[in-house]
Amino acid sequence: MRSMRLGTVTGVLAATLTLSACTLMQPSPSFPHPAPPAAGSPSGSAQPAPATPAPETPGTLTAPPERPPAPVPRQFHLSAASGALVSQAHAQAGSGDPVAAAATLERALRIEPENPLLWIELGRVRLNANNPSQADAMGRKALSLATGDPAAQASAWRLIADSLRARGRNGEAAEAESHAEHLAAAR
Repeated sequence: MRSMRLGTVTGVLAATLTLSACTLMQPSPSFPHPAPPAAGSPSGSAQPAPATPAPETPGTLTAPPERPPAPVPRQFHLSAASGALVSQAHAQAGSGDPVAAAATLERALRIEPENPLLWIELGRVRLNANNPSQADAMGRKALSLATGDPAAQASAWRLIADSLRARGRNGEAAEAESHAEHLAAAR
């Protein structure tokens, strides 16, 4: 009985190995096979031979590789809803209610959280409410989102400069203002 089982196991293993070898030897469907030679074709091929590039000779110039086009500058805008909320926040801040103005801008940020212009607006409200460290954080958040928009980046740097100046860090404020001027001139 044991020899019968061993023979069965050996037979199954042999069959498995044979089938595995057959599977490995099957041609891959992802590689096209060459077309059979066309009847009457002198070279035995129906397709022309691929052109080979001419070797470069000394003294010949080749064209430089094409450069990808320069990225188009980006310009952030407020949506209609966010624009209305920013107008409302300006009115609230103008009437002496920075808490309501900040809450209104936070509503706008729930609509457009990736818009650096809203972070700059909220940073200005925080700065006017005598919270320069939060204004600085808002400016840096806006700067991280304003990639490709020099105007938004310049506004973010101005907010950072003003928040640094409000904390007495005038040297750093001058440096931030320089970044803003450089970006504004590049537009």
